[in-house]
Amino acid sequence: MTAAYGMIARSWPGLGAPPEALPYEIASSTRAFRKLTMALFDKVRNFDAAKRAQAAGLYPYFVPSQAVGDTEVVVDGESKVMIGSNNYLGLTHHPKVIEAAEKALRKYGSGCTGSRYLNGTLDLHERLEEKLAVFLKTEAALVFSTGFQTNLGAISALADSGVVVFIDQLCHASIVDGCRLSQGRTVMFQHNDAADLERSIESVGAANALVIVDGVYSMEGDIADMPALLDLAERYGCGLMVDDAHATGVLGAHGRGTAEHFGVEERVDLVMGTFSKSFASIGGFVAGDEAVVHYIKHHARSLIFSASAPPAAIAAVLASLEVIQEEPERREHLWRITARMKSELQGLGFDTGNSRTPVIPIIIGEVMPALSFWRQLFDAGVITNVAISPAVPAGRELLRTSYVATHTDAQLDFVLEKIETVGRKLGVI
Repeated sequence: MTAAYGMIARSWPGLGAPPEALPYEIASSTRAFRKLTMALFDKVRNFDAAKRAQAAGLYPYFVPSQAVGDTEVVVDGESKVMIGSNNYLGLTHHPKVIEAAEKALRKYGSGCTGSRYLNGTLDLHERLEEKLAVFLKTEAALVFSTGFQTNLGAISALADSGVVVFIDQLCHASIVDGCRLSQGRTVMFQHNDAADLERSIESVGAANALVIVDGVYSMEGDIADMPALLDLAERYGCGLMVDDAHATGVLGAHGRGTAEHFGVEERVDLVMGTFSKSFASIGGFVAGDEAVVHYIKHHARSLIFSASAPPAAIAAVLASLEVIQEEPERREHLWRITARMKSELQGLGFDTGNSRTPVIPIIIGEVMPALSFWRQLFDAGVITNVAISPAVPAGRELLRTSYVATHTDAQLDFVLEKIETVGRKLGVI
């Protein structure tokens, strides 16, 4: 007797003996058999890398936390110092942010149940767009449900047939996928290499072209050479878009990002950003000239065909934006922490690459030592992120450490002690 049939029969004795197989079970078995025999699913059966890492105790992904604070998380009942978060300003637990999210939840409910294009636009979304445009000194801004969707929608809307998009080879996956969805041609240039970009432009041609870069590169923590890139873009008549996901709230005297950092805000055509880092929530935005934003608003499929960001998330961003402007000391303290950690890690002998931001990599250069370093730090009470190929180029495998304005000196002392101990044990230093 099947388990499902047995449960029913026990509560309904007159049902009688079960058939050899129930119809839905036959259908289910047939579907499962077909999936396991189709060549399409060979890759599924052959994919065992993650399971092997799990069996070895070296799998660093999808680790669930039971409680989360600004700088510490609880995993399996143990508190660990988090140095892998993008919560740069430490706003996820700011009282003003929490209060704003709670009020929005009570007023608007848990979700918008529709796309921005139809029934899912709230006055909160429009208020945030207005405030972002003022903050970033642009004519307009447009809010998406995630940062990934922002790049997908904006790039695919703009880069139609006949457009050439030049992107840095280390650009975020959302930029790469936005280019894949577009009808335009995509050309990659060497990382942060203006000379290689110029060679690419001269080779391909710059008529109807857009250059896209990350402001801060999320794995290595270096900053795009915006002045040189803008000089080229203007000389050849290209537009320029910067993904400031890891720069907004962090770079610049007022936290407006990479363009403010270099004093070139009026020269950048489009600024993209996310709400899942300094803004302590989820979502994304693109900001620029009103005509460009208006066009994206009516052509970005990831906006038109996706549910809008929920009220509590948008209210949290609005509150975070206010804190960013009202409490500049958070950003100033973040930079003091950044300077200390970079100096200390380099002093111990670690390779931190070209980082110039609160994202400070510890470059290991091989997969297994990187995974082992992550695991031993994890067991010692420190959580980092490990990046291996293809997330980083082969031979540049690294631990990605990132810092928060609310990290205490005691926490940083603890982190440095553990990193040094593991680094020496593994022969990294």
